[in-house]
Amino acid sequence: MEERARKLGFDAVRVTRPDAVPLTRERLPAWLAAEHHGSMDWMEERAGQRADPSTLWPEVRSVVMLGMNAGPQTDPLELLARRDRGAIATYAQRRDYHDVIKGKLKELGGFLSARSGRPVKVFCDTAPVMEKPLAQAAGLGWQGKHTVLLSRQHGNWLMLGAIFAAADLPIDAPESDHCGSCRRCLQACPTAAFPAPYQLDARRCIAYLTIEHAGPIPEEFRESIGNRIFGCDDCLAVCPWNKFAAKARESRMAARSDLAAPPLAELSRLDEASFRSFFAGTPVKRTGRDRMLRNVLIAIGNSGDATLGEEAARCLADPDPTVRGAAVWACGRLFPAVRLAALYAAHGQDEADAHVRDEWRALSLTPIQGAPASETSPA
Repeated sequence: MEERARKLGFDAVRVTRPDAVPLTRERLPAWLAAEHHGSMDWMEERAGQRADPSTLWPEVRSVVMLGMNAGPQTDPLELLARRDRGAIATYAQRRDYHDVIKGKLKELGGFLSARSGRPVKVFCDTAPVMEKPLAQAAGLGWQGKHTVLLSRQHGNWLMLGAIFAAADLPIDAPESDHCGSCRRCLQACPTAAFPAPYQLDARRCIAYLTIEHAGPIPEEFRESIGNRIFGCDDCLAVCPWNKFAAKARESRMAARSDLAAPPLAELSRLDEASFRSFFAGTPVKRTGRDRMLRNVLIAIGNSGDATLGEEAARCLADPDPTVRGAAVWACGRLFPAVRLAALYAAHGQDEADAHVRDEWRALSLTPIQGAPASETSPA
């Protein structure tokens, strides 16, 4: 099986039992009770199945965990200094790994089923499967202090898939923790999303805020987001184990050059059709145009570039209120009071959305001389 898996492009394959992660039954409910999952209600809705694979499929006897390397071509942190460009998480700069891995899992699963005479089911982040604890139990790596799977051979960059098999397969030894006293990942987080080692509060995580979170991004995190417009690689990129990581060898996992450092100005002009076209086949597409444009405007507000502010000013008339609210914030960061007052007169006086009105009000504009405050000031 391992030889067949490697021919399919998988870089690691190990096997464990479905009952190999009993602590998940305690840790997952505690994480949910602390509301660290934010608005990801789907984590809670099928928590029982996540904690116990046999409840997802009672026939499962073995779990085959597989990893495909998606290592970056360059250091993801280098782009953070280019404030006129958008930073997209490494895994999302390429074809959606679900599409790539799922087909390969089905092919390997068919091979395994034919050899064993027993059925299989395949999963790739589309069902309530706790891939990372199972991967550690199978020996693919261990969950680091940043909660992401770490491998001595591949660093942080393995994309995971699972095959549930009804056959009893030879079991591999679990991997132990090799983080030691290192805290680089915890210290690198721009928003302090780790309340303790091995614990993540998703509500503070830039990946969650830019991908999963709908509506306005809380103001306390906006400046820390910088130019990250989809996900965040900071805690991954600083890990010392990455020195052993290799670049992705599966051709369909190769990064797209146009997603390595896309200009914020160009991204801010995407309408629905152009957004879908530009991000077709990538994980970014699922966020939708409005949420992505919200992120782009936060990045523009952090750019310090008044010329990019003109892109934000144009978005003050966007149909989506979340986009308009982010545009107000960006303009407030880039324009002087006189220009802001003029923009408010043009766009803010008749604003119907309460949140966008609050964004205007937060600018504390001085009323235009000679005009009633009720008409010219958001206060």
